[in-house]
Amino acid sequence: MHCPFCSADDTKVIDSRLVSEGDQVRRRRECLSCHERFTTYEIAELLMPRVIKTDGTREPFDDAKLRAGLQRALEKRPVSIESIESIESAISRIKHNLQATGERELPSRVIGEKVMEELRQLDQVAYVRFASVYRSFQDVEEFRREIDRLSSTE
Repeated sequence: MHCPFCSADDTKVIDSRLVSEGDQVRRRRECLSCHERFTTYEIAELLMPRVIKTDGTREPFDDAKLRAGLQRALEKRPVSIESIESIESAISRIKHNLQATGERELPSRVIGEKVMEELRQLDQVAYVRFASVYRSFQDVEEFRREIDRLSSTE
């Protein structure tokens, strides 16, 4: 770590602490040349996998698209403040699960399945709505089968 005051290469760590719910490490450092002290923060850099679309194209993961999809499914549903917090928690869980795979690329269907798992917990109507678009339901019978499957898992 270079000293921000004199640009020397040699610094020593005086103190380390976990901050931000354990996601960051705060380090207090001292320059061995000029003896000035400064603070640095470390976070793990976890990259999101790229998304392989159904047509074979690849694009970077976009959590704005994820959020928009969830919000679209929950549109005009009775959503409380707690549910809005649940949406953010769901997004965090989905992103964490995708990072935990360790894969550099994932098919979009994997993300869609994760979204449906989360929606099933948040709001069953929103789940069926999302599933109907995601799985391209063609008729009422497909809706009925999905609702029956949802009812049988309760």
